[in-house]
Amino acid sequence: MSAGSLRNNAVPWGPERTRREPTLRVGGMTALTSIDFPGRLAAVIFCQGCPWRCGYCHNPHLLDAGAAAGMHWSAVMAFLARRRGLLDGVVFSGGEPTLQAALPEAMQQVRSLGFAVALHTAGMYPERFAEALHLADWVGFDVKAPWERYDAVTGVPGSGERARASLARLLACDVPYECRTTWHPGLFDETELLAMGKALADRGVRHWAVQACRLPGQPAAVGAGLDRARLRAQLETLRMPGFMLRGADAQAA
Repeated sequence: MSAGSLRNNAVPWGPERTRREPTLRVGGMTALTSIDFPGRLAAVIFCQGCPWRCGYCHNPHLLDAGAAAGMHWSAVMAFLARRRGLLDGVVFSGGEPTLQAALPEAMQQVRSLGFAVALHTAGMYPERFAEALHLADWVGFDVKAPWERYDAVTGVPGSGERARASLARLLACDVPYECRTTWHPGLFDETELLAMGKALADRGVRHWAVQACRLPGQPAAVGAGLDRARLRAQLETLRMPGFMLRGADAQAA
């Protein structure tokens, strides 16, 4: 998903405009989505910056944490104030939202407008994730790879331990969630994918979506030719009733 066509402006959002404005760096915004926040029509705020370097990233323009903001926070709040009664929720995505210390305050200000809040994250900052978690109504949690493969996939040493710590925090609370994995057979094979599913189920994950990787410039999803029926049959043994397989013509298990 791209940042859409919204642009900077300095329009105040109402009587609460005088409160301290978060320093959240926003790369852009999508005005309407029906797929990023289950059961809700929502806007998506793309937070600028991500320290990981996954090869299949579809938002590389959001990686640089020092890039100029695509929108000021005042413009974001002005837009959302005009959409009260038209939208149900707001998604904080990225980039990686938990990179920024201003995230919890920004989430709270969005909630003050009456919106439900969703958070898309890979959990790379466990303590900050914990601060934001109690402000979220739903979490989309990216599980990049089997834990032992994390460093190779993200390009950052120790990334698996950080993600595992954040996942533990997520599973310890009652916030609805979906774990999701973008799968590329060049990163880890189907056997490892199945072992990963078992490891997640053993940790208590009950909602997991596997998404076939779609590389930029390629019309077909990578891995679309895997034996989905066999994969579903094997994953059905993992006590994971919320498993889904997405991409190409995949069907929910």
